[in-house]
Amino acid sequence: MLSLVDNRNFRRLTFRVLDRSPTAKDITRFLGDFKKELDARGLTLRGITTDGSALYPQPIALVFATVPHQICQFHVIKELTHAVLHAVAKVRKQLAANLPALPRGRPSKVNRRQTARVKRRQQRIADLFEHRHLFVMHHLTEAQRRTLLRITRGLPSLRALREVMEEVYGLFDRRCRSETALAKLAKLRRRVRCFKKVGKTLQRLFSPNLEKALTFLDDKLLPSTSNAVERGNRRHRKMQKSVYRVRTRQSLHRRMALDLLRETQAEGRSQATAALHAARAASG
Repeated sequence: MLSLVDNRNFRRLTFRVLDRSPTAKDITRFLGDFKKELDARGLTLRGITTDGSALYPQPIALVFATVPHQICQFHVIKELTHAVLHAVAKVRKQLAANLPALPRGRPSKVNRRQTARVKRRQQRIADLFEHRHLFVMHHLTEAQRRTLLRITRGLPSLRALREVMEEVYGLFDRRCRSETALAKLAKLRRRVRCFKKVGKTLQRLFSPNLEKALTFLDDKLLPSTSNAVERGNRRHRKMQKSVYRVRTRQSLHRRMALDLLRETQAEGRSQATAALHAARAASG
């Protein structure tokens, strides 16, 4: 399903249903038809927000050469958070692999101290799993920060990962311009290269999509995420799970056309409903 949605009012503009995975030619043809509709109505496109797929940059540059292209902020951060959580899991597995084997049965007086040490390490591994979300959360409370310091004691690489994530979140601050954010990003990349372990984990930090994800900082009207189109896609995917007949190309096309018709009539329905409520209130 290919669809274009107005991110200002969450209204679907046009769509196309394919019976196969889309290609760059399909995207180019789809955007070309949309541009013809815009030219016929005398409208100008001010910006495009998409996910990080490699199918979009070339067709957008071919059809809309000067229009800013914004990569969805959510998709970029999602890739980085997955990389950080994978790194935390890797450290957790290394700690578990280095645990010494304990003899079976009740601990004797000789190895009681070693048993207590192993149990503390096991508890630490369990804490890293239980509180793994603290490494990728946007904002932490003071209690959460103390917990993070406790479970990362002696693990500087994990603390560096948390610091990197905080700087990544700071890049998407609307109060700064893209030039300032790009300078912060270059400084962050130089810092990450100094840490070999962290650098191997955060290869996504060097992706060109990250620069495009900062385009919205120079335009207040340009949305930072593609939530408008993702919301409609989630609705249709959920419908496919519960309604078996909404799975073929023809059924999807009809369902999306019906939704498009309902969206065009939504404003009139809301005005009629408001007028009816006002009339009832006046008569009562």
